[in-house]
Amino acid sequence: MARTIAVSGSASGIGEALAAMLRDAGDTVIGIDLRDAEVCADLSGPEGRSHAVERTLELSGGTLDAVVACAGVSDFTVLPVKVNYFGAVALLDGLRPALARAGAPRAAVVGSISGTHPVDAAIVRACLDGDEDAALRAASKVVEAGAGNQTYSSSKSALAQWLRRAGVTPEWAGEGIPLNAIAPGVVRTPMTEPLFADEGMFKIMNEAVPMPLNGYADAAVIAEALRWLISPANSHMTGQVIYVDGGAEPTLRGPEVF
Repeated sequence: MARTIAVSGSASGIGEALAAMLRDAGDTVIGIDLRDAEVCADLSGPEGRSHAVERTLELSGGTLDAVVACAGVSDFTVLPVKVNYFGAVALLDGLRPALARAGAPRAAVVGSISGTHPVDAAIVRACLDGDEDAALRAASKVVEAGAGNQTYSSSKSALAQWLRRAGVTPEWAGEGIPLNAIAPGVVRTPMTEPLFADEGMFKIMNEAVPMPLNGYADAAVIAEALRWLISPANSHMTGQVIYVDGGAEPTLRGPEVF
């Protein structure tokens, strides 16, 4: 049975791969991205987020079978906090009522193995408090201190914690909406191309994300995992962060974390 599914970040990388898979299977996909999408919106700010939600609701007729928040950025500025956390959460919260109207609704986000890396506690705390101004102030301090890489890891850590908190609430679990995440390791996408091109960054990347099983993943690998998470078959998994990372997470954190 064909479903209607909203996918942010649909114009490239994991989002593009997922959208293509879903369309090939006969689903209607409402893509959300800066350009080349059914809904063109900038998730880094309140206006763009509101537009994304409103236009997606219009195109879907007010009912969605699934929502996947794939859109993300990985630079060393405050932007990851805006897009990866507040953009994703605003989109999911804004579209949640449309999911609740569906017969077998599902939701998923793209996390990251980086969420297990060192973070800035002030950024994470402000994100979870829903205080974007405070989160951006904390992120600016981190960038000014030369630790801009922590804006990305902090945004992904906060997103994972939000998901685990929200997934079991009356608003999500109570409405029969599984909410989960796929956390990739290194994926070959336009976002990671600069890391592969720079010898120094390539070395740092390999040390930070060791992937003993089959190495780097293609976007389609992550898309396949997301497709199962939002399938009707996933009826009882919620609040989970699934690491599709070639073994990076157990390598880095060891067997004691499970």
